[in-house]
Amino acid sequence: MLKMSQEKLGDSIGVTFQQVQKYEKGVNRISASRLQQMSQTLQVAVAFFFEDLPPARTPKNAATSPDLLMEFMATSEGLALAEAFMSTPNMKLRRRIVDLVKEMVGGKLH
Repeated sequence: MLKMSQEKLGDSIGVTFQQVQKYEKGVNRISASRLQQMSQTLQVAVAFFFEDLPPARTPKNAATSPDLLMEFMATSEGLALAEAFMSTPNMKLRRRIVDLVKEMVGGKLH
């Protein structure tokens, strides 16, 4: 769209034009920071690179969706629970806590 060569794009983000070709073909993954560099060079929002993708599938268990998780972590209870869990160094105890919570909700968790 900008009539920019792969070589010029590569130079501006610090990679070879061959690397740009690999990114374009999907042979190599693009890191978030590299994607940000590309968006700045090409003067587009990062979202531009995702416009033609099919919509994401809805998770089988809505309780594990990122939105729900963020909503939970924004509550004082969620934050307190996460802090307490993460401060528990005993991995066996952590597993037992998870098992207990699963049992409390009738085994409906993964």
